[in-house]
Amino acid sequence: MRQIVLDTETTGLEPSQGHRIIEIGCVELINRRLTGRHYHQYINPEREVDEGAIEVHGITNEFLADKPVFDTIAAEFMAFIDGAQLVIHNAPFDIGFMDSELALLDRGYGVVADHCSVVDTLVLARQRHPGQKNNLDALCKRYDVDNSQRDLHGALLDAEILADVYLMMTGGQTALSLGGQQSGAEQQVVSDIRRLDPNRAALPVIRASGEELAAHRDKLATVEKASGGGCLWLKES
Repeated sequence: MRQIVLDTETTGLEPSQGHRIIEIGCVELINRRLTGRHYHQYINPEREVDEGAIEVHGITNEFLADKPVFDTIAAEFMAFIDGAQLVIHNAPFDIGFMDSELALLDRGYGVVADHCSVVDTLVLARQRHPGQKNNLDALCKRYDVDNSQRDLHGALLDAEILADVYLMMTGGQTALSLGGQQSGAEQQVVSDIRRLDPNRAALPVIRASGEELAAHRDKLATVEKASGGGCLWLKES
């Protein structure tokens, strides 16, 4: 699976008000491993950056003056993300801006959804941590991801941080507490996930023998009889 973790910085909050993308940062994952490939580009938005936006990302009009416009980088950018699954925090924001930029080109690109599927890590975080803060800084703290270099927002740095957060957040349960070992908790997820050696040998697949399958069927029949026909495993099979 090829995934692209993506972030953008913009001149403001609403593409419908003429705001534009000024920075794109992407990092590539293949089969949940960082490949080292990335895409990073500053863009001249052909308009002024809002003061409020500059306070967030620190990217000034003077800095962007000699950068290429979106028209000149669109083909390279679209080639980099084409066919991948995009991983974005608060995806509607970034997708809305990218769709707006593609529409301004009028080259038949359509919309991002014509080229990529999308995973919104904000939606994932809200599902896993309802009622809690789920911005990127809060998730870094929750999953022990180092964001000490993040004084200001930056698309490539945020994409790199989000990649780590996404891998931690979707890495599965890492510890199980049984028998009241943890007061008031049956499960405990620890922050330091142990990652398997990527060069490890393939795990063997051990299938049940005919004798074991027969014993399993006998056990289900016993449950079915004792429950008056309520054995769920037999219904699902």
